[in-house]
Amino acid sequence: MNKSVNALRVLSMDEINKAKSGHPGVVLGFAPVAYTLWHDYLKITPKAKDWFDRDRFVLSSGHASSMLYALLHLTGYNLSLNDLKDFRQLGSKTPGHPEYGRTDGLDSSSGPLGQGIAMACGMAMAEEFLAKKFNKEDIKLIDHYTYVECGDGDLQEGVALEALSLIGHLKLNKLIILFDSNRVQLDGPVSNAGGFKDSKKFFESLGFNYLSVKNPENLNSVKKAIEKAKTSDLPTLIEFHTTIGYGSEKAGSSSSHGSPLGEELTLKLQDTLGYHAKPFKVSKSVYKDYQDALEKNVELYHKWEEDLKRYEEKYPEDYALFEKVLNDDYHLCDCLFKDFEFKEEASRKTIGKALDIASLKNKTLLAGSADLTASTFVKGSDGDFSADNRLGRNINYGVREHAMGAITNGLVLHHVRSVTGAFFVFSDYMKPTIRMAAIMHIPSVFIFTHDSIAVGEDGPTHEPIEQLASLRTIPDLVLYRPADAKETVEALKASLNAKDHPSVIILTRQNLKVLDTINEETFMKGGYLRKEVENPQITLVASGSEVSLALDASNALKEDGIDVNVSEIVSTNLFDKQDKEYKDKVVRKDIPSLFIEMSSTYGLYGYASSAMGIDEFGESGKSDEVIKHFGFTIEGVVSKVKEILKNK
Repeated sequence: MNKSVNALRVLSMDEINKAKSGHPGVVLGFAPVAYTLWHDYLKITPKAKDWFDRDRFVLSSGHASSMLYALLHLTGYNLSLNDLKDFRQLGSKTPGHPEYGRTDGLDSSSGPLGQGIAMACGMAMAEEFLAKKFNKEDIKLIDHYTYVECGDGDLQEGVALEALSLIGHLKLNKLIILFDSNRVQLDGPVSNAGGFKDSKKFFESLGFNYLSVKNPENLNSVKKAIEKAKTSDLPTLIEFHTTIGYGSEKAGSSSSHGSPLGEELTLKLQDTLGYHAKPFKVSKSVYKDYQDALEKNVELYHKWEEDLKRYEEKYPEDYALFEKVLNDDYHLCDCLFKDFEFKEEASRKTIGKALDIASLKNKTLLAGSADLTASTFVKGSDGDFSADNRLGRNINYGVREHAMGAITNGLVLHHVRSVTGAFFVFSDYMKPTIRMAAIMHIPSVFIFTHDSIAVGEDGPTHEPIEQLASLRTIPDLVLYRPADAKETVEALKASLNAKDHPSVIILTRQNLKVLDTINEETFMKGGYLRKEVENPQITLVASGSEVSLALDASNALKEDGIDVNVSEIVSTNLFDKQDKEYKDKVVRKDIPSLFIEMSSTYGLYGYASSAMGIDEFGESGKSDEVIKHFGFTIEGVVSKVKEILKNK
C-alpha cells in the first residue's frame, strides 16, 4: 500500500488518540480515496488558497475531520503539527467538525450530516452559472469541479436527497460525489435501518451518472473512476465499497465508528499496514509526495492570473462585474429606490418589486422559492436556471425547503448572492441551514412571508406562533420584521449589503399602511420611537403589522385621556447591541410597557414589562376574524392597556 496513504491514516489516528475522542473508522477506510483525490486531481494550492478557479472540496461526513486536517497539514496549508495535537481542544484550529473560517483551507463547514452534500450542490450551481456568465471562447476564468465526500449517514438525511434530486434534474455535471459506502453506522449495519436496494438504479433515477469501485485500496481503480466522472455530462456519484476501520482489529465493526483505537491497537494497525511511525512523526518523503503533487497547480494559478489580466484588457465591462463577484461588492443605496412607489400593500408584494430593482444592480443575484413564488413574490430575474439556461437567475426549488437553505449557503460560499422564499411556518424545515449560515458568518438571505395568524383559512399548521422567538435566539443572525413598505426595502438593502452574517426578513400576507419615514441609521439600531408624547403613561412596543395597530390604539387611548409612546423593534438582534441609554429611551423603564406581537410571548418580556401575544396554536377562518378572535384589535389593545394601568 502507498506509504503516503498509510501516513495519512496513522497521523489521523494520532490526532484522535491524543484527543481521546474522534472517529477513526471512516478515516481508515476512506484514506486511499482522499489521498488519490488530493494528490492527483484536486486543483488547489496553499500558495493561492483563495484562487477563485480552484476546485472545491466539502467533507460532508464532518466527523472525519481528523483526516481533513491531516491532509491540509501534509499539503502545506497553515496548519501545524501542534494544531493537529490540539485536535478537538478548546479554542484550537482543529475542532471536532470542520468549521469554515477557523481552519485554513476549508471551503465550508460540514454541519450536521447531509448539509455538506447540499452545500456542495450550491457550489456546483454557482460554478455553472458564473462560467456561463463570464467565460469567453478564448478565455475561461471559471472551469473547476466540486467534490464532496459523504457516507451512508449523509444519504439517509432528507436534505441530501432533496438536493440530489434537484441537481440531477439540473444536470450539474461538475459535481462529483465520493460515497464512502462502508455499510456500517454507529448503531450497527446500515441494513438494520434500510439502505439502497440497488444503488445504481436509485442514483440513476435521480439523474446521476453512477460508478462503483469495489476495491478502493487499488489506487488505479480510484483514478479511473474519477477520470470517468470528469467526462460525464451528468453529475456523478462514485460508490467506494470501503471497509470501516480498515487495517485495525475493529475493521468492519460499528465499534470503530466513534471510539479512538488507543495506542496499543494503533501499533497493531501499523504492523498490519506495514507502516511504522512515532506519534505525530511524518517522514520528509511523505511531505514531499503530497506537496510536490500540488506544484502543478501553482503553474495553473499563474496562468489563470495572466488570463485574468488579458480578460480585463479585452472585456473591461465583464471584468468590472467579475471583480464585484470576487470582492462581494454590491452596495445597494437609497438612489436605487428613489422612484419606488411606496404604497399600502402586503410586504410580500413590496419585496418582489424591491428584488427586481436589486437584481438590476447585482447581475449575479439569484433567488428562488420553495414552490411558492406566486405567494412569496421571491423570484430571480432572467428566467429559470435550468439545464438549458445556465444564465437564469430564478431557481425552481420545488418543495425542498431544507435543501433550498443549504444550497443557498453553498452559492454564497462561492460568492454568488442568493435569496430564498418560503412561508414563515416552514422556517422550521430550514432552521438547521439558517443556523449553519450564522455559524459560518456568511450573508445568506432568507425571506419568509405569511408571518402570523393573518394567514387565516389555512389554519394552525400554516400559522407561525413560536417561530419568531426561535429564530431570534440564533447567535449572529439578524432578523427583520418590517412595519411597512419603506422598512421592507430597508431590510432588503441591509440584508444584501451585509458581509459577515445571514439575514431573515419576515413579511406579511395582509396589507400594511405606509408609516412615517425612518432613516437608514435609525433603522439599523433595530428599535426606535415611532411616536413620543410629553407625559406618557405607557409605551406600546410592536413589530411588523402590529406597529400600525399600536399607533391606531394610541390614538384611541388619547381620546380616553391616556397618553402613549409607541416604539417599534424591527430587529431584536440589532436592538440588543445598542447601549442601555438608547434602549431606555426607546422603551422607558419608569412607566409600564406592553409588547404587542401576534406570536409567542416567549422572550418579549425582555423588552417590555407586559406582553400581548399568542401562546397557543392558531385557528382556521377568515384572517380578520382570526385576528379578532385572538384580540389583536384596537379595542383589544385599549382594554389590555387599561387593565395594566389599573393594576399598576
